[in-house]
Amino acid sequence: MSNQNEHLKDLQEIRSIMERSSKFISLSGLSGVFAGIVALLGALAVYIYQHEFFFSRYQNQGVLLRDDLIRGTELNNFIIFLFTDAIIVLLLAIGFGIFFTTRNARKKGLPYFDATAKRMLANLFLPLVTGGLFCIALLFHHLVYLIAPSTLIFYGLALVNASKFTLNDIKYLGYCEIALGLLAMVLVGYGLLFWAFGFGVLHIVYGSAMYFKYERATSKSE
Repeated sequence: MSNQNEHLKDLQEIRSIMERSSKFISLSGLSGVFAGIVALLGALAVYIYQHEFFFSRYQNQGVLLRDDLIRGTELNNFIIFLFTDAIIVLLLAIGFGIFFTTRNARKKGLPYFDATAKRMLANLFLPLVTGGLFCIALLFHHLVYLIAPSTLIFYGLALVNASKFTLNDIKYLGYCEIALGLLAMVLVGYGLLFWAFGFGVLHIVYGSAMYFKYERATSKSE
């Protein structure tokens, strides 16, 4: 009986080594939680600054009114605010991600920027960069109402693409983001709400689930 247990432990150890070499497993659920909180605060700032932009002008037409384009000042100010808000949210989310992931890697005694991590980041950033350029093109053509849905779709694609090199659970978060983005493409008047739910609420739910599934269980066993 003891020999069987030893063989089982050996097999589990071999499986763990193979998984560590092929997948980046140091991602922290807390980074998702804090990224979600930051996204909700960013969405709240946009709502306070100019909620009529989403909930009044787009619910009926779905496109920018021509006189808005002619006047331009209000729209340009809003675009500058939106861009600044998005950059701040992105930088804070990346900062929290780096902090909690490196901390989690140190706890597990794992490298946090090895070849697997580089492959994961390459697969993550290709759809993200493509989506960012696509959103800039939308902004150039004043199709602002399509930016929030597009960010959800491309972000979801990035997560699904990167899930091959990290925790498989990320794939399901990606599917949810893509579904939300497609729905937001139809209900364009509520893009801000979909964006807040996708980047805010889903991140918090996913991050909490990952924390209790992987990190909390590991710290308790130790």
